[in-house]
Amino acid sequence: MADLISDNYTLLQVISRFGLSLGFGDKTVKEVCEMNQVDCRTFLAVVNFVEEGFSRMNEAESLSVPSLVDYLRQAHSYFLDFALPVIRRKLIESIDCSKSDEVAFLILRFFDDYVCEVKRHMEYEEKTVFKYVDDLLHNHPSKNYQISVFSKHHDLVSEKLTELKNISIKYCPPKANKNLLNAALFDIYICEEGLESHCKIEDYLFFRGFDILQTAYFEGKCLQIIKNRNRIIVFAQCRRVNEGID
Repeated sequence: MADLISDNYTLLQVISRFGLSLGFGDKTVKEVCEMNQVDCRTFLAVVNFVEEGFSRMNEAESLSVPSLVDYLRQAHSYFLDFALPVIRRKLIESIDCSKSDEVAFLILRFFDDYVCEVKRHMEYEEKTVFKYVDDLLHNHPSKNYQISVFSKHHDLVSEKLTELKNISIKYCPPKANKNLLNAALFDIYICEEGLESHCKIEDYLFFRGFDILQTAYFEGKCLQIIKNRNRIIVFAQCRRVNEGID
């Protein structure tokens, strides 16, 4: 596990969102996952996606959907409760956000509008998509949710951020603290990359894992539910049962 992090420091966010802490010594990835009751296949699927930018065709068939949902929820908490508030504080420190400085006021307003858009999107996922998955796992889904609706919401998130970056770069207030504003802008770019990666994980891993799970439930395909230390792990296989199992 230590070698994995040393080779790609961006995986620090991945291990944090799976609830893994540093200090694992020379333990392997499998050993660390087992110690923390994290599904190793799902962890490696996310790691591979972050490193390679795509998912392998057979990975979705062995995903633990609950583990992936836990990961996505932790990512939401990171962006809304930590990363975005830190950027806002840096912006306030670097520019005069009073209405007397129109450009500085616009920068903060566009940032707040962007945060509201991100928050609205993530609250939709929490209250609608993830709740539906929880209901599906407990065998009482309220309806047959169309996952394509979920994916379309991602296209709306980045528009405000583009406007914010353009204003900051083209019309930087003359009295701004250049170092602080550059640091805030740098964090905005890093956060944007993190959110893009997050959305792709949802679209390409969660989307496919969800689709397999939902298909298994509604079309009578093989659904194996394993209870492991009070935690449900689901592996849904996308092939029709034809060997005497109904």
